[in-house]
Amino acid sequence: MQQTNKIQLVGVIGAGAMGSGIAQVAAAAGHPVVLFDVNSQSIQKGLDAIRKNYIKLVDKGKVTQEVADQIIGRIQTGQSLSDFAKCSFVIEAVIEQLQVKQKLFTELQAIVSAECILATNTSSLSVTSIAGACLHPERVVGVHFFNPAPVMSLVEIIPGLATSESILEKTKMLIISWKKTVVTAKDTPGFIVNRLARSYYGEAIRIHEERWLGIPDGVEGYAYIDEVMRRQGFKMGPFELMDLIGNDINYTVTETVWTQSFFDGRYKPSLTQKRLVEAGRFGRKSGHGYFEYGEGKSIPSVSINTLVGQQIFLRILSMLVNEAIDAFYLNIAGRDDLDSAMVNGVNYPKGLLKWCDEIGANHLLSLLTGFHNEYAEERYRPSVLFKKMAEENKKFYS
Repeated sequence: MQQTNKIQLVGVIGAGAMGSGIAQVAAAAGHPVVLFDVNSQSIQKGLDAIRKNYIKLVDKGKVTQEVADQIIGRIQTGQSLSDFAKCSFVIEAVIEQLQVKQKLFTELQAIVSAECILATNTSSLSVTSIAGACLHPERVVGVHFFNPAPVMSLVEIIPGLATSESILEKTKMLIISWKKTVVTAKDTPGFIVNRLARSYYGEAIRIHEERWLGIPDGVEGYAYIDEVMRRQGFKMGPFELMDLIGNDINYTVTETVWTQSFFDGRYKPSLTQKRLVEAGRFGRKSGHGYFEYGEGKSIPSVSINTLVGQQIFLRILSMLVNEAIDAFYLNIAGRDDLDSAMVNGVNYPKGLLKWCDEIGANHLLSLLTGFHNEYAEERYRPSVLFKKMAEENKKFYS
C-alpha cells in the first residue's frame, strides 16, 4: 500500500448511515470509491445523504462547491461484488451478524487481489471470528468508525488473532491519512469504547430503577440523571444518548458484549431497556424512547440536589473507571489509547484514567467496594489493578 494513499481504489459495502459516511471520508481524502449495497434503494439514500452533507458544508462556507463536486464525483456505485476486483482496501458496514459478515468475506476474497486489505467495521463482533471464514485471515482487520463517520474523529483499529503486522501498520497509516484519530485495541468484546461505555448506560438505568436517593420516577427521573451528568461535562446524559444511538442498537451491543464475555455480570443487560425495545420505543428515530420526540415534545426541566447529584455522578464514574483500569490491566489497550478513545469516540470531558488520578483511586475504589459489599453482585467487582493502585497510592499520569 503506497504512502500517498491518493490513487488507491477504496470499496465500501453497505450504504447505510455508517457505510455512506465512510465512503464520504475516503472520497474527501482523495480516493476513488466504490459504494455497494444489496439494496439499490439504500445506495441512492446513501448518496443523497452525502450530497445533503455537502450542501450544508457549502452553505456554512467550510468547503467550496467545486471541492464538494469533486469529492462526490469520486464516489461511484457498484452493481455487484465483482466491482471491487481492483480495490486496494475494502471495508464492510453491513448488519451486525457474524454469519452475514463471514459469508460476505468468503465471497469477496475470491474477487479481490491478494494484496487487498479486508476490513470490518464491526462494533462488537470478534474480528478473529469474522476472519476465520477466510483462506487468508492475516489480511483481515477491524476498522471501527463512529457515527457519524465524517464528524467523529475516532477510529478503533483491531487486529484479529491472525492479522499480520504489515496489514495492521498499513491500515493505521491509511486511516491516519484520512485525518482520523487512531487507537489500537485487542480483539475483545466491545473493543475499547463499547466495553468501557456499558457502565454509563447500565448504571444510570440501575439508579433509576432503584429510585436511588429519592430520584423522581419515570421521565423526570431520566431527565434528572441526564442533567447530573451534563453538569459534570458530558455533552449528553445517558438516557438522551441511548435515545440518539437507538435503544435497539444500544441493547444489542450490550447483549453482545455480555454474551461474548461469557455472561460476566458487569455487562448484564437491563430489563428496562429490553422492554423499551420490545415496545418499539427505539428513541429519536421512532419518536419515543426514554423521552418523547416530535412537535410539542420536550425533555422535562428538573432541579438538582447538589449532594444527590454528586453521589450519582461518582457512582457512575467509579464504574466507568473500574472498566478502564481493568482494560489496561488486561492489555486491551494502552493508557493513552484508552483515554483518547473515550474523549474522541463518545465525547467524554476527559479520559477515565486521567479522571481517576484527579479524584483519587482510593476514593473511587472505596465507593465501588461499598456497592460490591452492599449488593453482592459481580457488576461491582473491582479490578485487581484498581485495588493495587489504591493500596500503593499510584497514578496513571505522573
